[in-house]
Amino acid sequence: MTSTSTHDAGTTAAYREKFAALLGDRDPLDVFTTTPGTLEMLLAPHSAELLRKRPFADRWTWTVNEIVGHLIDAEIVYGFRARLILCEDRPAITPMDQEKWVAGQRYNDREPAENLAAFRAIRQQSIDFWRRVPPTVMQRVGIHAERGEESLATMVRMLAGHDLSHIDQITRYLDALTGKA
Repeated sequence: MTSTSTHDAGTTAAYREKFAALLGDRDPLDVFTTTPGTLEMLLAPHSAELLRKRPFADRWTWTVNEIVGHLIDAEIVYGFRARLILCEDRPAITPMDQEKWVAGQRYNDREPAENLAAFRAIRQQSIDFWRRVPPTVMQRVGIHAERGEESLATMVRMLAGHDLSHIDQITRYLDALTGKA
């Protein structure tokens, strides 16, 4: 996800390429299907207290619990955007300020199991949605205010790469919090 800051073409391309590289040749729906279980496996051994801690003293970061909250937000935002593109002609796509969303919803005050259950439920709705999108319409586009034209095909790949990026981030944060880093 992006904040509301303006991106130049290089930043936009790098953002898309990062997620595309993480996804590689994998099927986005395979990633979507496995992400909730991967998150559960990563979080289950740890206490809620640990999952609410910031992993690095030298800089502000989200907690693991807030990253899961951000994944909930991404599901909602991408789901809305995809539906706009599917049902409207070249709709305007508004960016989001992910920091404000995470802070405003106070994800760190929630139980990690609650965040994970919410993500799992909304992700299942997303999987059902993406499975029903006909391949013939995957090139429909919306106009993202920062990134320009974005097709459904691009969005589904970006969201799957986004999952993989945050799974890696959670892994690194947990390693730092448990002294494995």
